[in-house]
Amino acid sequence: MVSERRTEGTPTRRRGAALENAITDAAWEVLIELGYNGFTYEAIAARAGTSKPVLYRRWPQREDLLIATLTRYWHPLDVPDTGSLRQDALTLLRRVNAERARTVILLRIQLADYFRETGTSFSDLRSRLRPADQTSPFAQLVDRAVERGELTDAPRSERVVNLPFDLVRHDVLMTMGAVPDEKIVEIVDTVWLPLLGLPPHGTRTGR
Repeated sequence: MVSERRTEGTPTRRRGAALENAITDAAWEVLIELGYNGFTYEAIAARAGTSKPVLYRRWPQREDLLIATLTRYWHPLDVPDTGSLRQDALTLLRRVNAERARTVILLRIQLADYFRETGTSFSDLRSRLRPADQTSPFAQLVDRAVERGELTDAPRSERVVNLPFDLVRHDVLMTMGAVPDEKIVEIVDTVWLPLLGLPPHGTRTGR
């Protein structure tokens, strides 16, 4: 049976979520080790101890399997709610830096051929991995700041709202390493907050 794996001489039947998790686990390992060019049904089926037809029935296209695999491993970050827009932004960017920098670098390298083949970017991929009804983390921070009265309720472009993440990601990819904390503070205090209509941190009256 294609859904059976022999462990210490005893067949173990895997179905449903157990089988799909075993396949996406194997697919992740193949992607990390071999990159997108090595991300083949043959390699993944062999690693998962199953057969290619099992994969094709669930994911008819290789991209379908890739997105399923990345969705499983690209866990959403917890969005902080400290009561301060500045502190929320710093906390979130520090989490991105600590928990995502290595993964972003790894995927950018291993998926380079995928981006060339599909004509897409890392931003496009990130949008596909985010649930359709979920707003971006920085949009959530801005919405909360408006509700608290910390920001005026004014139209703001998506580019401005998400700029801190884009700048940190840019630095990660350019340096192939984590971003120094002083740069994270600079991005929030001297770039983002003024763009949102707030004075740079430390220059506010009454603070």
